[in-house]
Amino acid sequence: MIVSASFRTDIPAFYGDWFIHRFKAGHARVPNPYGGPDGLVSLRDGVDGFVFWTRNIRPFLPVLRLVREAGIPFVVSHTVTGYPRALEAAVIEPDRAIESMLAVAAEFGPRAVVWRYDPIVFTSVTPDGFHRDSFARLADRLAGTIDECQISFATIYRKSARNLDVAARAHGFTWSDPPDQDKCRLAAALAALAAERGLTLSVCSQSAYNVAGTRPAACIDARRLEDVAAGWGRPRTIKARVKGNRPDCACHESRDIGQYDTCPHGCCYCYAVGSRALAKRRYHAHVSDGECLISGPGGAANTALSP
Repeated sequence: MIVSASFRTDIPAFYGDWFIHRFKAGHARVPNPYGGPDGLVSLRDGVDGFVFWTRNIRPFLPVLRLVREAGIPFVVSHTVTGYPRALEAAVIEPDRAIESMLAVAAEFGPRAVVWRYDPIVFTSVTPDGFHRDSFARLADRLAGTIDECQISFATIYRKSARNLDVAARAHGFTWSDPPDQDKCRLAAALAALAAERGLTLSVCSQSAYNVAGTRPAACIDARRLEDVAAGWGRPRTIKARVKGNRPDCACHESRDIGQYDTCPHGCCYCYAVGSRALAKRRYHAHVSDGECLISGPGGAANTALSP
């Protein structure tokens, strides 16, 4: 089993203390976001690997060492976009993020890190030209160390549109969801920029934008985890089937241990946070030794913090 930590929130940036407690305990309890009973996910026995999704891996480095000592391979899926604060209120500066990514690659192997330029959002402060320039600048820093960049174009859910509208009014920008042909042209341009720097560009769960020079992304990638383990001198075979979370998803099967509305980064386009105020309340109220990421007395999901 592969454990995802987490596409619902940023555990490495904000919840490392909780993860350490749960890793030592050997399991985490995960409320079902769609209703139904909680799930119990092993974090030691039967775990083939971890995928850690983050915008700031630096505070999590001691945890990565603990996971390696246990002999469990991991991949850090690290997002860096360089968007202005109007879109990303509280993420770390791109230079700091890249320094951390390079540090992970140096310590744990270059296959242990994947760069995400994701999601691509079209606004008056991040037009097509912004993405080309920002991508090239970031790729220059990562070239020769990181071998893959994963992209996707923002899916504008109802809550994403609402939050983008709020941010646009507050910061004086406009946003749009351009036609597919515009997105394909940008994907092709980014693929060319990536190739010039020795990077493979993969597209996450959006086959419409798999143009020449790109490939479908496997964000949960058993083969990459095997490569990481082999680089540590601990080869293993991971028997995981491809079972994506949505159409066009090429990921291997995994269990996610995060909870929605818990990441306080404040990215106004985020599908996983409907209210940053709620996310901040939940973050400040979380209990590091609770079974759930957001927990109350007895370890149950803390419904008192619901909106």
